[in-house]
Amino acid sequence: MDGIDLLIVGAGALGLACAARLARPGSSVLIVEQERLIGSHTSSRNSEVIHAGLYYPPGSLKAGLCLEGRERLYAWCAAHEVPFRRIGKLLVAVEDAERGKLESLATNATACGVHDLQELDAARLHALEPAVRGVAALLSPSTGIIDSHAYLQSLLAEAESKGAQLVLDTRIERLQRTADGWIAEGVSVGEPFALKAERVINAGGLFAQQLAANTDGLAAAPPLHLCQGRYFTYSGHAPFRHLIYPMPEANTAGLGIHATLDLAGQLRFGPDVRYLDAIDYSVDEQLREPFAQAIRRYFPGLDARRLQPGYSGIRPKLGGPGEPAADFFIQTPNDHGLPGLVNLFGIESPGLTASLAIAERVAAVI
Repeated sequence: MDGIDLLIVGAGALGLACAARLARPGSSVLIVEQERLIGSHTSSRNSEVIHAGLYYPPGSLKAGLCLEGRERLYAWCAAHEVPFRRIGKLLVAVEDAERGKLESLATNATACGVHDLQELDAARLHALEPAVRGVAALLSPSTGIIDSHAYLQSLLAEAESKGAQLVLDTRIERLQRTADGWIAEGVSVGEPFALKAERVINAGGLFAQQLAANTDGLAAAPPLHLCQGRYFTYSGHAPFRHLIYPMPEANTAGLGIHATLDLAGQLRFGPDVRYLDAIDYSVDEQLREPFAQAIRRYFPGLDARRLQPGYSGIRPKLGGPGEPAADFFIQTPNDHGLPGLVNLFGIESPGLTASLAIAERVAAVI
């Protein structure tokens, strides 16, 4: 049976970041991806925003790893020629009743270590973004946008330059513990196989719990809740120069339907929140009017005819509908008692921003 030093399950941002961090000459690292393309799910179906770290509970993994990951990611992009822009984000209080929420966000951001927010009154907001309706806003200059596909390719290139190998169309279905490592069983291009690995990182994203359920000796994994977020694109010239975020909606799993730009200047609105029983990437055209109603609160000049169904992504949430947002769960041998195994559960937003910081955390324990 073939043997390797490290098996990484999943070639999304987390798996590839771990591979780029841990691969080195003389060490055998294998990245296994069940799809035919890297980053086919959560890593490439998002807003492509580099988050500043404003929203998360102070002291949480999300807060700390977002802040660290943001700086690591900007440095990585500059060093590896990954396209990005520090475009900045405006958090907008549309009416006076939302001023308290805006102040709470500013307080929370400070507690998380974010100290560069700028307070804007209505006049300054209008000067920056004439098309936006609001009575006050916060400007986050550390927020940016990134070409997520170029980022994934750069991580893969770095890992492969150090000797790591990628295998696509290959699914790990079971992990069995041995005296000196793990036996991974699965299917590659329709054929069953098995290999031995000294260490394993389960970075399976939407499928991490599925592998955990078939890992010998692993007592339990947190429940997975599939939470879809749908996007509409906006044709024609974009009316904004910054990302525009309304106040987060109460009792939902998202940040509200906000406006983001990609590096080509394409404007898109989303995501919304919809819990699913199975993976579904469809975007119903009948959502146009509900989207338009939400967007018009801060963008009254919206032309709904320019809204077109775009794409959707799915968040691998650990909390269900109506439950508080759960933190990242980096499950290590200290948690489950199984040497050489790390499981990454619930790595939703800001997972892309935090990916390099998460890889550092995994490297410290694997």
